[in-house]
Amino acid sequence: MVNPLQLRGKTILITGASSGIGRATAVHLSKLGARVIMVARNEEKLQAVLDSLEGESHRWYSYDLKAVQGIEKELLNRLVTEIGPFDGFVHSAGVSLMRPLKMTTYDFIHEMMLINFYSFVEIVRCLSKKGRYREGMSIVGMSSVSSIRGFKSKTAYSATKAAMDGAIRSMAKELGDKKIRINSIVAGFVKTQMFERFAERTASTESDNQFSTYCLGLGEPYDIANAVAFLVSDESRIITGTGLVIDSGASS
Repeated sequence: MVNPLQLRGKTILITGASSGIGRATAVHLSKLGARVIMVARNEEKLQAVLDSLEGESHRWYSYDLKAVQGIEKELLNRLVTEIGPFDGFVHSAGVSLMRPLKMTTYDFIHEMMLINFYSFVEIVRCLSKKGRYREGMSIVGMSSVSSIRGFKSKTAYSATKAAMDGAIRSMAKELGDKKIRINSIVAGFVKTQMFERFAERTASTESDNQFSTYCLGLGEPYDIANAVAFLVSDESRIITGTGLVIDSGASS
């Protein structure tokens, strides 16, 4: 039987790999044969994920992506020197803080932009330089339905995800000349620790009316990891510059 999502021989960089969707993606891609390179802040959690991966030669690096100006010199130069060129990059790092508009200050928006958007663009900029990628590299940014639907107290978060989706469409035009693809996953609520914190802050449960539009129920991290696997595989070789909506029909 042919496995259409064969990733053997591919080296994939995953940010935010210590928990949630990033962790699920790292585990899933390792099962499909990829060499997984993980970046997050928490060393203990990264090591725990590393121990759960299938195969060998996986590695992790601890770095705070809020330090955007140091990403190239302090992180990516080291990665390329030690690992070599990459076949894929998945930006799963992100924060989902909530504040009403009256408390959404410049500093608050800037703090969220650093991780959710600025670091993503910086890594794409640096990885797409000659010698740092292999032809056919696929980039996946983790977006959200908050980029296309309004929610109270999520002005800043929605803006960071809408910025990613907008930038991807333009970057696809430039990166296409290098045979690099770039897409985003526009995810609905997924049952991660981030969702649990949201539910706790808002006293929400899965049976609440706000989730009634999720025709097939809330997703699991593994559901998103499957979509990532498709987008970084050669099976999606002509898909670029688009946002793949995975929200159980909530935005339909």
